[in-house]
Amino acid sequence: MFWLWVYSLVSVAIVNILSLVGVFTFLLRKELQRSLLLYLVSFSVGGLLGGAFFHLIPEASEVSGFTPQISIYILLGILVSFVVEECLRWRHCHVLTTDEHPHTFAYMNLFGDAVHNFIDGMVIGGSYLVSPLTGMATTLAVCFHELPQEIGDFAVLLYAGYKRRRALLYNFLSALTAFIGVILSLALSVYIVEMTMFLVPFAAGNFIYIAGSDLIPELHAEGELSQTALKLAAIILGLIILYSIKSMG
Repeated sequence: MFWLWVYSLVSVAIVNILSLVGVFTFLLRKELQRSLLLYLVSFSVGGLLGGAFFHLIPEASEVSGFTPQISIYILLGILVSFVVEECLRWRHCHVLTTDEHPHTFAYMNLFGDAVHNFIDGMVIGGSYLVSPLTGMATTLAVCFHELPQEIGDFAVLLYAGYKRRRALLYNFLSALTAFIGVILSLALSVYIVEMTMFLVPFAAGNFIYIAGSDLIPELHAEGELSQTALKLAAIILGLIILYSIKSMG
């Protein structure tokens, strides 16, 4: 149990460090930033879908097969993600903020990001309850998504008028809610035996929703048609990496 807590907390710490990555991208030219984000988003799609279909759903189905109960938990993951975004009037956006592409108000974006990071923490904790390999694969999928997300969030705060140091601080503080999520999921697992049975397919639904609702539409909206092959290659690369981790098990 001790190592379960260590693995989970270290994984969340690694994810939180990514909240500081935004500042480095602004050393690049604007055109290069947009191209980088485009392919990071594509890579993220492959990572999230690979995490859901190669790791989380097979693990959830391993004991008793793919039952209707697992389907319900996956759908709950999708529906809860939808409700959270609707209630907060917030959605992930990985496109740089400009006058032509305005983002939601900064405070709401921070609050929405904090809620999402809390869910990420619960997902990571729940996946380590299954096995270290599943936990690592889930953490990697979350990291793939966090890279473009944190760059986008940092851009929102700068666009809202925050100085870079304050924007980094607020972005980092919103990421700390992941620790609350991971601690809560591990602590509750002691008292709720079926916590893992619920959290793993729920996480799969969450990953599928983010990839399908937030990321893929941005790939359609951004970039030229000629970039389609490169975007597809980035998606496939994300899938291959997650599949390779599964093969290691």
